[in-house]
Amino acid sequence: MFKFKKENQPAGGKSSAPGVNGGMPLSRMHKDWTQGNILSNLLQISWPMAITQTLMSLGPTIDMIWVGKLGTNEIAAVGISGVVVMLAQGAMMGLTAGMRALISRAIGAHDNEMAQRVAQHAIILSAAYAVFMLLVGIFLSRPILMIVSPSEEVLQIATVYMQIQFIGGATITFRMMMDAIMQASGDSVNPMQIAIVFRILHIIICPFLIFGSAFATTVFPGFGVNFSGWWPFAALGVAGAAYTSVITQSIGVLLGIRVLFGARSRLHVTFKRFQMDFGIIWRMVRIGMPALISSIQRTLNQFILQAFMAPFGTIVLAAHTVAMRLEMLIFMPAMAFGMGAGVLVGQNLGAKQPARAEKSVWLATGLVQGFVVLVSLAFFIWTIPVIRIFGKDPALDETARQFVHIAIVGWLAVGFQFVMMNALQGAGDTLPTMIISIVTTWVITLPLAYFLPKYTDFGIYGIRWAMAVSPVAAGILNILYFRTGRWKTRRV
Repeated sequence: MFKFKKENQPAGGKSSAPGVNGGMPLSRMHKDWTQGNILSNLLQISWPMAITQTLMSLGPTIDMIWVGKLGTNEIAAVGISGVVVMLAQGAMMGLTAGMRALISRAIGAHDNEMAQRVAQHAIILSAAYAVFMLLVGIFLSRPILMIVSPSEEVLQIATVYMQIQFIGGATITFRMMMDAIMQASGDSVNPMQIAIVFRILHIIICPFLIFGSAFATTVFPGFGVNFSGWWPFAALGVAGAAYTSVITQSIGVLLGIRVLFGARSRLHVTFKRFQMDFGIIWRMVRIGMPALISSIQRTLNQFILQAFMAPFGTIVLAAHTVAMRLEMLIFMPAMAFGMGAGVLVGQNLGAKQPARAEKSVWLATGLVQGFVVLVSLAFFIWTIPVIRIFGKDPALDETARQFVHIAIVGWLAVGFQFVMMNALQGAGDTLPTMIISIVTTWVITLPLAYFLPKYTDFGIYGIRWAMAVSPVAAGILNILYFRTGRWKTRRV
């Protein structure tokens, strides 16, 4: 267990945090989140995270909108390779869970020195994971995708997309870790500002890299400029979507470095007099490993479900991809409020205030549930217009419409699923979330997904019903464990 060293805080809310002049009044970034109105704190720390997470999901959604204009094969290719990319990112998010718990506890105990040491080692861990992603991208992309690809044409397109994403995966890995460090310290605004910048660039350059000079000429018809042959405007197709992600994420990393290693960061990370401490690495891995397994379980679940769907054809995979993209628009804000609650849980537990930690979680759950109900209602009413944003293939409409309507049943439980999961991880109590993930995946979702299409009249829709049952079951199990209160005494 870490023994946090409590720093002396000057009276009147002053801070002696590195990068901040002594005696300077606390800014929002350096606010003590363990004091004041809990709802206000939750909203202040979570709304930038919600924007950040929504922008994260907006990238793949934008890619899918443009890729949808290339054809159904391209939609299916990005869908199946995107799940593998999400699997890798999910594993990284699991590793950040240990770091989040340790930093938030340290900040709550006013031990900035320990928080900085954890941040340093988290960056080292990110570098190691980036190398791992590089090797997987080079050597294993095609063999992995062969498991779920319905055709050779889709396989070729998907392999190119996945290889680019994995070889450039260092950018995504470092950006995710930098965001997590800042957010765990209580700074959710800088990650939001960085996300806004690189996502705007994503929106601008994505269609140019996908469609090349044809798109540029359409946008600038009156300028008389011939864009043909210019590298930035070469028609790269699906590969262009992957390159867009790598380029814009790289810009995000550079901006993150500027903040995290500069005076704008609460922690002001530096590697001067850095000493490797494998005890810190072990604690991050020990706490993060169950969260990593949970993240892998959720995405591996998607991968196996796609393998179940592959025999039903490209249209089904494309419809599933559309439903998943809409799902991410709901899941990301839910995850954001969960992470916000997790930061408050960690800091309040570090400050020995478990009652405030618990209230933060229930408030976040209520806010997310209200949001999900409103968005689900909108998707239910305007399903077809929303689906056609991603492509206008009439053969896709009915299957995608049914998929979305079934998915809504599961969406109504995501507040209990994601908020409580992130809150438990913020407390460093990651083992129960891993167990819940294993149960919902291997005992509920996958058996139902195999049984319903094969032995009932549900057909392909049985797989989507199995997916809808999963968040409901996870939500119920999360509530039952959370109410035991054991997470309040979890040692990190």
